[in-house]
Amino acid sequence: MALVRCVGGIVHDAAGRLLMIRRGHDPGLGLWSLPGGRVEPGESDAQAIVREMREETGLVVRPGSLAGTVVRGRYEIHDYVCEVLGGRLRAGDDAADARWVDSVMFTTLELTDGLANTLRDWQRLPRG
Repeated sequence: MALVRCVGGIVHDAAGRLLMIRRGHDPGLGLWSLPGGRVEPGESDAQAIVREMREETGLVVRPGSLAGTVVRGRYEIHDYVCEVLGGRLRAGDDAADARWVDSVMFTTLELTDGLANTLRDWQRLPRG
């Protein structure tokens, strides 16, 4: 089985809160995760993350460094640290909800498998 290349965006606001979405479709329906999705044929990771972030959150971002890569089932997910350039936060496309999450709220959310440990290992948990 070939792995499906995906990207995710790690975005913190000035208060240290983390941008998260509640998944509106499988895999992970109803669970909270980072915004992102599949890299379409002919797209670079950077193009895919800009498109996915705009579709799922309404925000325009600039992708930065690669935070890390995880494999979840058949999905190989490359997560990038991103900076918000503009837009207005709203849930769209595959996201049932989108919000800035502080460290207290983060501990109350039902997260996709392994997300909390991965963000902790990468030192990318919410700081606010």
